[in-house]
Amino acid sequence: MIKEASTLTATEAVQAIASGRLTSVGLVESCLARIEETDDTVMAWAYVDADAALAQAADCDRIRRAGMATGPLHGIPVGLKDNVDTADTPTECGTAIFAGRRPERDARLVDHLREAGAVILGKTVTTELAFVHANETRNPHNPDHTPGGSSSGSAAAVAAQQTPLAIGTQTNGSVIRPASFCGVFGLKPTRGMIPREGVLRTSVSLDQVGCFGRSLADVALLADVISSYDSGDPASFARPRPNMADGAAAAAPVTPNLAWLDLPFYDRLAEDARDGMNAVIDLLGPQVAKMEAAEALSNLVAVQARIHEYEICQHQAKLFETHWDQISETLKPIVARGRKITRTEYEDALAVKASAEAFFADFFVDYDAILAPAASGEAPMFGNGTGDPIFCTLWTLAGLPCVTLPVLVGENGLPIGVQLIGPVEKDDRLLRTARWLQNQLAEETA
Repeated sequence: MIKEASTLTATEAVQAIASGRLTSVGLVESCLARIEETDDTVMAWAYVDADAALAQAADCDRIRRAGMATGPLHGIPVGLKDNVDTADTPTECGTAIFAGRRPERDARLVDHLREAGAVILGKTVTTELAFVHANETRNPHNPDHTPGGSSSGSAAAVAAQQTPLAIGTQTNGSVIRPASFCGVFGLKPTRGMIPREGVLRTSVSLDQVGCFGRSLADVALLADVISSYDSGDPASFARPRPNMADGAAAAAPVTPNLAWLDLPFYDRLAEDARDGMNAVIDLLGPQVAKMEAAEALSNLVAVQARIHEYEICQHQAKLFETHWDQISETLKPIVARGRKITRTEYEDALAVKASAEAFFADFFVDYDAILAPAASGEAPMFGNGTGDPIFCTLWTLAGLPCVTLPVLVGENGLPIGVQLIGPVEKDDRLLRTARWLQNQLAEETA
């Protein structure tokens, strides 16, 4: 049996289980022990059913011993953000309004996880309605700091070695930013890649599902498993998906061309994050084209906010009307603002969003990826919000695939991620470029 199995990446654990060097029960027991050891401080989990997880793991081991077919995540524990429906465990979406809520069926992505052999370990803490008001989760590197949001628990659980993989969602910066703060890999694939049926709807135009792991191969593997066409999802597209695991394993055939867009709001970068990004740019030299960004791009931040605020007020209108007294004082003014947005203003914002999508479709003709900060710097102190999402806003609005690599360290010793953004439906190429960047940085520091 492998000692401290909870420290393995998902890819390593898949290989160990397939070879018989590790059992799924052994891996799940190790993860549960790690949760028992650390979660009083980290508080990443909203719900864990140890007995159910061990029963799933035992069934995985039985299937393997019997020589039956196994899936790509056979026996591997996965944490689910608590806005993803599961019929056998509560889904409370970070609010007391949904206390004890038991959906009738699993979300479609959970069906895919179960088919792939994954063990559903439990539900990870999210902010209130997966939006701005923080819940209790702390940063595993320093509990005085936030893990980010809204996928707070998912990022923290992976970073704390409580689970090798976790699911998150992103409507603005809720996968990439907490991955940066917690020092793990975060991947938000192209909008429409992963089905959203059974995931809390806050913005039909912007909500996207993403993945957390401890390696590039891990997040690619997880994203491949849960990606599929969903005829009930207006953002989903009925085309084959790129193979992300193949992309993450591939060597770049030619040296990639990267772009750095110097956006006006980059003055919000902390000094250590700016120094780190400049060091990466200097290391890559002529492979990074630095350019002033058009003013219209920075205006997209307001467009994203208008769409998000209008749509959450439409999707959750009944909840806000009937449970207003249970809504946080953080969220109430945003709802009040969203209710004042007219239909015409909303439709104008959607038109600008479409223009942004067209702009980036042309932009990536010349570049493999955009290099950008994943967050403003190190994680803020707990109690001061979940961090500034603005370094993810444009890419989320345009539905572009994004990945963050945990390669920088701030002045307080906390992690800072470096983000790469690629063209839509070329997630495999983005991950191939990310692998190239990771190798370049590793060679420099070797």
